[in-house]
Amino acid sequence: MGKNIFLRKFTEWEYWPSYMFYGPNIPYLLYLSLKSHSFAFFSNVNPGIKSSGNGTESKFETLQLIPDAFKPKSILVDKERDFETILNQIKNAGILFPLIAKPDVGFRGNLVKKITNESELKKYIETLPYKFIIQDFIKLPNECGIFYYKCPNEKKGIVPSLTLKSFISVLGDGISTVEELVKKNDRAKHYVERLKLNNSEIWLNVLPKNESVILSEIGNHARGTQFINATHLIDTNLENVINELSSHIPGLFYGRYDIKYNTIEELKQGKNYKFLEVNGIIAEPIHIYDSTSMSYFKALKTFRNHWRIMYKISINNRKNGLNYMNSIDFWREIRDLMLYVKEIKKLSDSK
Repeated sequence: MGKNIFLRKFTEWEYWPSYMFYGPNIPYLLYLSLKSHSFAFFSNVNPGIKSSGNGTESKFETLQLIPDAFKPKSILVDKERDFETILNQIKNAGILFPLIAKPDVGFRGNLVKKITNESELKKYIETLPYKFIIQDFIKLPNECGIFYYKCPNEKKGIVPSLTLKSFISVLGDGISTVEELVKKNDRAKHYVERLKLNNSEIWLNVLPKNESVILSEIGNHARGTQFINATHLIDTNLENVINELSSHIPGLFYGRYDIKYNTIEELKQGKNYKFLEVNGIIAEPIHIYDSTSMSYFKALKTFRNHWRIMYKISINNRKNGLNYMNSIDFWREIRDLMLYVKEIKKLSDSK
């Protein structure tokens, strides 16, 4: 089994490390930087978000850009906190268990956790020395990532990428434990340790025949969620819904919306959906991670195309009077973010 997992991670590039996607494209990024006369040309792309959304921004503050009707109830918990005060905040915000807790500055789903009771919340708080967000667990059944961009001088934006997210689940046979089902599942077996940690209470249970259990409800690729390229579902109705909503978000020209929804048909009608996050320039067109629908080299080309779009928006914004950040300051923020991410990942791996 170990050999099969190794071979799959070697041959199926969706499992490859991120530097395999960014590294080959660095020469193109350098070309755009020289062309714009700045190694931080992308820092003015989204003037409504701190540093245009380079990953150092507050997810809570960014979510406030979304109209109330389309976002979950949320509170921001400071580093200095008292458990009883937090419980009162949760009650006053109308948030019920289960809920979602996650770092205010987050990366690749680290320390995002579904919490079912006060005891779990207390344990989470005690192990996280950073600001974090508590928000409604949105019970809509489906999740997707929708990429959006708009050139500053144009009236309408474009949706170039739609990615459906399929959570890891196993189907019972009436004989095998959850652990055994995970180890036999083509996708789940890549994430055994993490799934065991998050499903310890049912790990040794025998799952009844034909009963399906979702083992991870966090829609992140690093947590095992499968990304499915659904760009063929993009149409005028979807673009109209996203354009209408985006018109109410000041200073956002490029990024990805992570959304929970009931059905695609209703989403295209502007019904029954909620935003989970808004991601700025650090966002990826995540449909490229569906290795069944495109080649590795087409994925690299898609990255370059999106960086070209970012460059075009940046140049237009500069013509409109929005200057770039100082390159040293911008990359110092990225350096600090990487140090922070290492600490977050350590905490995540130890939980």
